[in-house]
Amino acid sequence: MFLAAGVVAAAAQKSLKIDVDLVMVNVHVTDDANRFVSDLKPDNFQLFEDKVEQKIRYFSNEVAPVSLGIIFDISHSMEKKIEFARQAAAKFLETGTPDDEYFLVEFSNRAKLAEGFTTDINRLRDRLAFKPAAGSTALYDAMYLGLAELKRGQNPKKALLLITDGEDNHSRYSRGDIRESVREADAQIYVIDMGRALLGDLAEMTGGHSYHASINDLEDTCEKIAFEIKSQYVIGYESTNTAKDGKYRKIRVRVTPPAGMTKVGVRTREGYYAPKTLD
Repeated sequence: MFLAAGVVAAAAQKSLKIDVDLVMVNVHVTDDANRFVSDLKPDNFQLFEDKVEQKIRYFSNEVAPVSLGIIFDISHSMEKKIEFARQAAAKFLETGTPDDEYFLVEFSNRAKLAEGFTTDINRLRDRLAFKPAAGSTALYDAMYLGLAELKRGQNPKKALLLITDGEDNHSRYSRGDIRESVREADAQIYVIDMGRALLGDLAEMTGGHSYHASINDLEDTCEKIAFEIKSQYVIGYESTNTAKDGKYRKIRVRVTPPAGMTKVGVRTREGYYAPKTLD
């Protein structure tokens, strides 16, 4: 995320007046039991861009509204699972706040925007219940469409939730195409994989995660993801690299555990593309 500080401050309902551009990074920190560590301070964090330490200029652990797309598999292989998946997705929507906004992409033989951005979760629930499972699996096309639609979101924090049970077998876009789109996107990707979608690497590079789930733990997994999206630190820094060259810059976050804790798990995105001056 690369935003003016004033925009970020408004989104987080903070009074922050710094006339610079900040690189914004979402960070999820867990303890040995995989529980969110909620009481960290800025001094617990070190942030590096291309191995150069950066000075933290913004820090928050407040719940912020999210723009999120649900990418929902309605291909034939989902036939015996689709009702459970619909119920789980509806449960996920119920965990949100009034300021959250959502859209829905469904895919089988092709990907389709079933519902554009809305804050009315009843509209999405109705759409989810509409189509039967049939056809092939254009998974990569659906992800590409979801990433494109996500750019229209009004909230600085953006995410995709993919619910699927299969490998792609019907897309125009390749895995390489999607990997590059994911690198360019300012969004976290979460995957609920009920089969062999094998998208863990794509999710992890965004600071998201891929969960393997059966029909019996779908709802619990959805609730876990919803909690994780809300339970994050947002850190902003002004890059010491002032070149507007459009190049990819790697990000690494190091967290010093609080007293009494031996180590922590840290998840964040791998990097971002710097802005580029137009000739």
